[in-house]
Amino acid sequence: MSRRRRIYEGKAKVLFEGPEPGTLVQYFKDDATAFNNQKRGTISGKGVLNNRISEYLMTRLNDIGVPTHFMRRLNMREQLVYEVEIIPIEVVVRNVAAGSISKRFGIAEGTSLPRSIIEYYYKSDDLGDPMVTEEHITAFGWAAPQDLDDMMSLTLRINDYLSGLFLGIGLKLVDFKLEFGRLYNEHGDMRIVLADEISPDNCRLWDVTTNEKMDKDRFRHDLGKVEDAYREVARRLGILPEGDVTEIRLEGKEGQAAS
Repeated sequence: MSRRRRIYEGKAKVLFEGPEPGTLVQYFKDDATAFNNQKRGTISGKGVLNNRISEYLMTRLNDIGVPTHFMRRLNMREQLVYEVEIIPIEVVVRNVAAGSISKRFGIAEGTSLPRSIIEYYYKSDDLGDPMVTEEHITAFGWAAPQDLDDMMSLTLRINDYLSGLFLGIGLKLVDFKLEFGRLYNEHGDMRIVLADEISPDNCRLWDVTTNEKMDKDRFRHDLGKVEDAYREVARRLGILPEGDVTEIRLEGKEGQAAS
């Protein structure tokens, strides 16, 4: 890891120069943050689990024709991705009231929304990722109108597909965050693709029967058993077989040592 050129380090991942031009290696950390980086901690084995979960979900989305930056998983903590020009907008899809929308509008957490609501946030830690409108996005040149159309179309498809996928394993997709990037080919043509990751770090997932939280909210609100929740999501997806907890913990530690 130390011999590679580090391109970027975020709160949960590190990007390194890839083996081929136009590729990057995305490394998943165990670090966890919440409330705009005001709360920090470590979730043991999170990077290993998120790597596997994101690989599975990105692969499934690729299979139904949703373009993503994902190429393949390299090892327990790393995956090979296409290098993209990240659009500095977080797209948040809300299916059920939770988190900030409940606070902003006084809606009881757990209330089903009349329809899925899509919100945009400007990616800026210094500014606290403020909510923005399409007018802001196009006026300040963060994305063109066609980019936004493509992002919205992909977001609706992703929400429909993932909602059904998670429902099939007894989980409710309450809300989630997506990031997109511009992928250029050798001819200079560009298309919008899904980037970043999809995992319990950026999805709110509740058990359909009990409404038990199975995501990073367990870390945000000190609910305990954070690692167990992430492992349970992986188990239900068929990524982590029954009784495989010890293996994940050991591989997680090995991955940390290698970094």
